Amino acid sequence: MIIDSFLGLERYFSLNPGFEKAFNFLRQQPLENLAEGRHEIDGDKVYAMVTEKPGKKQEDAKLEVHDAYIDIQILVKGQESFGYLDRRFCKEVHTPYDSAKDIAFFKDAPEVFFSLEPGNIAVFFPYDGHAPMIGDGPIRKIVVKVKV
Repeated sequence: MIIDSFLGLERYFSLNPGFEKAFNFLRQQPLENLAEGRHEIDGDKVYAMVTEKPGKKQEDAKLEVHDAYIDIQILVKGQESFGYLDRRFCKEVHTPYDSAKDIAFFKDAPEVFFSLEPGNIAVFFPYDGHAPMIGDGPIRKIVVKVKV
């Protein structure tokens, strides 16, 4: 997991070529004006999903993991907290892995929580169990999916 500012994403280009493509796409437009829905960057290798939804209570947020994609989550509006638990410790399956949606959910409790402010990013790799969308009020965010 990486927590940084959006501009800090440049430091991680060497981790995956999709990071630079994501950064170049995102810095070319005002993030608050991107329409909700899917935005193609590099086909199924790199794409962005823009959502605006109400935040969840901490106890309602489920840990999720992905096998095929890395998540770069950028908070655009609101305040968002996340729960985190290393995937090795995610044992109690809530929803088994769905390869079509690249997601599985777990009932395990996160071991740590952290918050983002607009302009911050959190990067989650396949070994990072994360419980997103914790907060009060609307949360507008962009999740860039980068193929592993």
